[in-house]
Amino acid sequence: MWNCLPELEARFQKEVVRRTAKQFIDAKLAERDLRHRKAGESRYLVEPNIKDGKGGLRDLHTLFWIGKYYYRVSRPRELVEAGLFTADEFRRFKRAESVSFDRCHMHFLTGRPEERLSFDIQREMATRLKYLSHGGLLDVERFMKHYFLIAKEVGDLTLIVCAELEEEQAKSVTGINGLIRSIRFPVRKIAGSTDFVDDHGRINIADEKVFKRDPVNLLRIFKLADDNNLDIHPDARYLLANSLKLIDKKLRANEEANRLFLAVVTSRNGPETLLRKMNETGVLGRFIPAFGKIVAMMQFNMYHHYTVDEHLIRAVGILSAIERNLIGQDHPLSARLLPEIEDREALYIAVLIHDIAKGRREDHSIAGAKVARGLCPRLGFSKQRTDLVEWLVLEHLAMSMTAQSRDLSDRKTIETFAATVQSAERLKYLLILTVCDIRAVGPGVWNGWKGQLLRTLYHAAMPLLTGGFTEVDQKGAVAQARQDLAGALQDWDEEELKAILDLHYDPYFLSTPLENQIRHMEFLRMAKARNEQLSTMVHTKEFEAITEINVLSPDHPKLLSILAGVCAAAGANIVDAKIHTTRDGRALDTIFINREFENDRDEIERAERLCKTIRDALTGKVQLSDLQAKQPRQRRAAKAFSIQPEVAINNNLSNDFTVIEVQCLDRPGVLSDITFAIAELNLNIASAQIATFGEKAIDSFYVTDLVGDKILLEGRQRRIIDTLTEAIKSGTARIRDNMPDRAVPAK
Repeated sequence: MWNCLPELEARFQKEVVRRTAKQFIDAKLAERDLRHRKAGESRYLVEPNIKDGKGGLRDLHTLFWIGKYYYRVSRPRELVEAGLFTADEFRRFKRAESVSFDRCHMHFLTGRPEERLSFDIQREMATRLKYLSHGGLLDVERFMKHYFLIAKEVGDLTLIVCAELEEEQAKSVTGINGLIRSIRFPVRKIAGSTDFVDDHGRINIADEKVFKRDPVNLLRIFKLADDNNLDIHPDARYLLANSLKLIDKKLRANEEANRLFLAVVTSRNGPETLLRKMNETGVLGRFIPAFGKIVAMMQFNMYHHYTVDEHLIRAVGILSAIERNLIGQDHPLSARLLPEIEDREALYIAVLIHDIAKGRREDHSIAGAKVARGLCPRLGFSKQRTDLVEWLVLEHLAMSMTAQSRDLSDRKTIETFAATVQSAERLKYLLILTVCDIRAVGPGVWNGWKGQLLRTLYHAAMPLLTGGFTEVDQKGAVAQARQDLAGALQDWDEEELKAILDLHYDPYFLSTPLENQIRHMEFLRMAKARNEQLSTMVHTKEFEAITEINVLSPDHPKLLSILAGVCAAAGANIVDAKIHTTRDGRALDTIFINREFENDRDEIERAERLCKTIRDALTGKVQLSDLQAKQPRQRRAAKAFSIQPEVAINNNLSNDFTVIEVQCLDRPGVLSDITFAIAELNLNIASAQIATFGEKAIDSFYVTDLVGDKILLEGRQRRIIDTLTEAIKSGTARIRDNMPDRAVPAK
């Protein structure tokens, strides 16, 4: 039997392999694409699957199996003799394979065949492989950067193999099929260039000296590809990657090279694809050295889904998509403002480099502004245009942080933000940059609620920047708001209307939109008609991806803490809260939670179930301790992070309230712990802004003492800071230990 094996192998190669090589290659590549879709389309995901993901071990196996089948070799090294790899490329193949086999450490760490390099594994992997922190990068970030560079090399090798096999396949096409192919896809000259050709629908080099002869061609090829709607041929990409030494100070200072680069970045055809190719070939990082430093850089947090360079390129793609009205329906204000922007080139460059200084010891916004100051004159920008880009990079977080962590109904918030922005034109640029930045962080990070917050801040700040009004007379504003509400409810009985209007203190009218006021009045009217001391109401907002829950209850100092505890137990994420008391001793609290279901009916049912649990908790029908025992566990990935709680007290952010700012590790129940501790300190919460950035919670509470004054005594401030810090650390400040059996008397 064994004597038959050589004959079997010979017949298999002759009768099967030779006839099915193309089908086999197509099937393996289709299998690879399906695997990538399951594991994640990008090789720059911060929690990559290093076996099945893009750039992982299976991609190396696919390359070998394709080469083995087509070239009929038995060992990877024989692919060099077959001409598929050069000796250098084979060394890169073995290096990538060696790094991929480091995944064995993951199996030892977890005790199972784990292939996803998750956050809770990465730090230990970095230690095992002896990476050290250096400069502004942690040891784990250096380890992950090395991994992503290797994953990029696997992508380069894939292109090399596909190009070689494509060429072999093209040579093998004879007869009528070969004639048709040569007629349909001829090699043609490209208008205006003798150095590049249209090679079967892709831009290719005319000869191997095009870059050495004129290094500007290293940028020109991308512009020509854009102008002629051509992909870049693998042969050209290979030569690009091997000509990077030609990008020196002289080329970086070349006026034509910088003009071409700027034209690619600001292309109206969609610059994201070409920028990614420019990055993968190494041209982008060599031409903009500061960009080269953040290539494959990962930030060790749960907020960012991609490496820094991938995030920036995606941000440019989002800006282009808004401009071309591909996603304008998601960002109506940005889509309206973009055509009004006077300097779109400055905006595109600001978006491309806003995070370019990540990973340094210096604050990345400050360091990035310095990069902008050096880069923009190179691109031909005047001092005025350079100042704009520099300011945008310096303040690129200002609008996002203000919108998500400040009370936008507080006038001081708007005044402070407007003082930072200083002009209406800058505000337009900053809004669009902020939208692109947030949306490019990763899937699910952007939602309609964040868009609504940004639009609210924009519309509140614009009048201050255009001189539309100066200091608002508060009494006049309250009187106008009451008049507007009365006009909207003019069909009500006059006596009933006056009674319900008189229930509310002035801050309610200043901080609540008219649309919400109308809904609240109907809610109060219905509760009165039903003689309900405790009542709830649900309102969904589809575009904002948010659900509003109103709770009418006898006032209780720990009411918000109870609501937060119930939401935590139900897995509902609170993003904002407004607390109002009425003159008859009731509380009208509004919490905003992230929407879970796309279908309105399902979302309302979910919210109504949550409302029932809130009512049961407030009346003592269920114990919050029992609910908290069932609350979702902390995410496994979050356990990899350690964030020291930070509590700060600021009396300059609001004219009427003391603002308590808390930063800590996000975990189920932490908001309930914080708000319970605030109530125990005899503080009244007027509003709470709840923001989560991956594993980090950043919450702001606008508070007064029991008589409505700010917290000014230093000793009391210190006690607040110590108490909240301890509550966050220990998690022992639980409502179940201190709250009465019922917050609302039973009927």
